[in-house]
Amino acid sequence: MLPIPPANVPPDPVTPVPPPVPSHMAPLSRGAMAVLLAGMSMLGPLSIDTYLPAFGAIQDSLQASPLEVQQSLTFYMLAFAGMVLWHGALSDAFGRRNLILVSLALFAIGSLGCASAHTVHYLWVFRMLQGVSAGAGVVISRAIVRDLYADAAAARLLSLVTMIFSIAPAIAPILGGWIVIWFDWRAIFLFLVFYTLILLGFCYWRLPETLPLAKRQPFNPRFLAKSYSQILRSPLFHIKAGIVALNFGGLFLFITAAPEMLPRQLGLGPTQFAWLFIPCVSGIFLGALAANRLAGKATFARQIGIGFAFLLCSTSVNVVFHLFLPPMLPWTVLPLFFYTFGMSLVGPGATLLALDLFPHIRGTVASCQAFATTLMGALVAGVITPILSGSVLWLASGQLVLSALALGLWLISRRFRHRLVGPVLPGTV
Repeated sequence: MLPIPPANVPPDPVTPVPPPVPSHMAPLSRGAMAVLLAGMSMLGPLSIDTYLPAFGAIQDSLQASPLEVQQSLTFYMLAFAGMVLWHGALSDAFGRRNLILVSLALFAIGSLGCASAHTVHYLWVFRMLQGVSAGAGVVISRAIVRDLYADAAAARLLSLVTMIFSIAPAIAPILGGWIVIWFDWRAIFLFLVFYTLILLGFCYWRLPETLPLAKRQPFNPRFLAKSYSQILRSPLFHIKAGIVALNFGGLFLFITAAPEMLPRQLGLGPTQFAWLFIPCVSGIFLGALAANRLAGKATFARQIGIGFAFLLCSTSVNVVFHLFLPPMLPWTVLPLFFYTFGMSLVGPGATLLALDLFPHIRGTVASCQAFATTLMGALVAGVITPILSGSVLWLASGQLVLSALALGLWLISRRFRHRLVGPVLPGTV
């Protein structure tokens, strides 16, 4: 059994060298790798955002209540959160590529099951199967980035993946709305089957294994217990994972409220969800572009500080606006552009700082980090959104509270880092 190094092991001093690429695979450029990793990460938003405009059609077709259809999202998020905790550990033991291929196959089966569901309860079951498998792309793509690159190079690739990935939340609700009008809500899940099979074929032929056998960890209860215990007992890990999760929760609050907020508060139809998603995705894209340009030129601390300035200013303006004026376009959705811009500035630095706390089990760390984010998403979708979705002012206030809590965690990590993990490494925070 391999010993577990202490939590304050510094990041790899040099860029990791990936294992040899099999002879039938042509090496992927950095841009091609970013496209592939973003494509895998897109499964999550595609499986959520494309079917949001179809809630009404699903209710009528399956004779379900609005709450029952909403719970299909909650069950998906819970399954996603539960399994995402294991994707990284499995990839640390059995390899990144193998787990990606299996997960894509399972997601295709789950999507086909959703398309053929004849009751809302069957829809719940297959949405859970989608949730179990969709998280592999998000988790393992982060581990692959850190397998291949270090420090600024890793931050650049991660921000590039985010830029490409941001296309999915922009087009997904628009695509879903038009599919519902042209075809049927079941066609949304058939589209996901088609997309997943294309991705599966491309990964089979072009995705190399980035974790060589010599660096794999044993998959046994004792080692897993030690690894998870080491991560979960680290206050600094919880703080940095909480920063990303809370900021995501602020965005997800508006996304999950969209099926009720957009028609009732803004009078928009199923094909007009772009009013919400285009500002969000534009902010994600441009924020990731800014993070890409800042990588290596500014410390993570400076980049994260700028990001929080955007987060808090945008949420404060949104709250003040709706204190005095009713919801209206474009002012109700415009602050979300600046919110997501700031979120994309904070995300890469906080993510990499968390991964580098435990360099020997980065896959497991990525799983725990994604679990925290997804659990926050499930909490928002199942509890917070139903409470706040009746008013845009309440939604904006909830977003302000979540981003303020994230800032509080960041300030705590800065103030007590020496006490929590030891001396600060130059050029990191």
